[in-house]
Amino acid sequence: MLPLFHNLLLQLDSASGILRITLNRPTKLNALNAATIEEIRQAMQYALDAQTVRGIILTGSGDKAFVAGADIAELAELNEIVGRRMAEKGQEVFCMIEESSKPVIAAVNGFALGGGCELAMACHLRVASENARFGQPEANLGLIPGYGGTQRLAQLIGKGKALELLMTTDQVKADEALRLGLVNHVVPLAELLPFCEQLLGKILSKAPLAIGMIIDCVNAAYDQERHGYQTEANLFGRCCGSADFREGTQAFLEKRPAAFTGQ
Repeated sequence: MLPLFHNLLLQLDSASGILRITLNRPTKLNALNAATIEEIRQAMQYALDAQTVRGIILTGSGDKAFVAGADIAELAELNEIVGRRMAEKGQEVFCMIEESSKPVIAAVNGFALGGGCELAMACHLRVASENARFGQPEANLGLIPGYGGTQRLAQLIGKGKALELLMTTDQVKADEALRLGLVNHVVPLAELLPFCEQLLGKILSKAPLAIGMIIDCVNAAYDQERHGYQTEANLFGRCCGSADFREGTQAFLEKRPAAFTGQ
């Protein structure tokens, strides 16, 4: 059975192995609070552990917001020590998404502001509806992004533009987000989830072991404590010793579809 949560809805398509995680705080425009962050951690742990789950789509309830930011009432009570711990916990959970060996697509269905933008950036791919808006408005509150926003925004769109958006707090519309490289695709709202399912289905048709290793190699390029090229060489070698590699090459030679097992 799927786990039950107060602020999340989980739906699993058993045929495709796609788990949809929907942030479900519609009266708060799906704003993140500490309880929701913890539920995201638990949902991701379930997804990583469950053999029936092959890929994840993360989205928000309703048609106005993916996640419209953090819960300001909760933020207002922070002090220096609690604030640092809160940021560290959020970073831990968002890194869990980024480092997932199972592909995660953010289906951004409206506002993705503050922690919502950070959550989308932690996913491997981002697909935005035409009404989506992205931004990091923390400086308006005397804050900075705390869940990795200063790091991932620069990685995705470059240092100069990231600094501009972080310091001006300007919002970016979906078409501009596409031009900047912040999102991979922009589609009409009604087509958002079907498009994400189709895109994820295409990824899931490939060798699962290789997909997880691709994610690991690309992440290594941005990790100062790891050597990206050596990581790539090591994992290439592991692929060469895998059952998926033997199946993939044999299927190619026999001109038939490969039947990958993730081994």
